Amino acid sequence: MTDDEEKGTAARAALALFADGHNCAQAVLGALAPRLGLDRDAAVRLATGFGIGQSMGETCGAVCGAVMALGLAFGGGGPDGTGAKKTVYALAGEFFDAFRVAHGSLRCRELIGCDPSTPEGYAVAARDNLFVSVCATLVTDAADIVETMLAVRAG
Repeated sequence: MTDDEEKGTAARAALALFADGHNCAQAVLGALAPRLGLDRDAAVRLATGFGIGQSMGETCGAVCGAVMALGLAFGGGGPDGTGAKKTVYALAGEFFDAFRVAHGSLRCRELIGCDPSTPEGYAVAARDNLFVSVCATLVTDAADIVETMLAVRAG
């Protein structure tokens, strides 16, 4: 596969998962996980609780899925994991900066303009098709940013 063919693969996979009914976190992590050694089904289950800003309208699920993917790629823990944790924290910071530049915030309720964690806010988001018109872009951008970060570090 050429570099041009590879570019955007994660974004397309994330969008397909999102369109198939996965939440934003599931779509991003599910798209990236197989290339990072985690079964897609396990990734989707792991990310379930992170959609709709951890169901509270807080940090965007696509952002959470992206950070989990960075952890899969570069993370580690325990007494020997200090360097890995520092690496992932730094990479997460790079991701946050890039996502904020593109979208202005990391918070679900700010990104979509209502609080989908409330019944009223969820109804507005559904009525105004925000999960498609806004969230689909957030999902593809998050996956694309991480894919680019992985490619840069791969060489």
